[in-house]
Amino acid sequence: MGRGPALGRGPGSRWRADRGSVTAEAALAVPALVVFTTALLWGLVAAAAQIQCVDAARAGARAVARSEPEASAVEAARAAAPEGARVAVERVGDLWRVRVEAPAPGPAAWGLALRAEAAALAEDAVGDTATRDGP
Repeated sequence: MGRGPALGRGPGSRWRADRGSVTAEAALAVPALVVFTTALLWGLVAAAAQIQCVDAARAGARAVARSEPEASAVEAARAAAPEGARVAVERVGDLWRVRVEAPAPGPAAWGLALRAEAAALAEDAVGDTATRDGP
């Protein structure tokens, strides 16, 4: 019976021609999924570290704005910052600025850095504006 192309398991059948294609497709798809998942996880960890930098800068700025010693503010920022972070505190006019910089998680060869900065008005400057501007 010659009813079209052979779909059985005999020689020259279509089944034999497709044999192994699923394995080849999986061999290409699985590594791509692993790379995508790894990149996604790294992105989430990096975002969490960036949020830690922002929180650390805010904590340090609040501390110096309350007239705490600079060393105390740096310690407050370092406690909230990711490991290996650098904290800088400076006063510019009536504002205290706190900068936090930390290496991004992942391979050091990438050389990526996370940065955050926060500023707060110094407590001793709050009452001065009324006396400087007059009644």
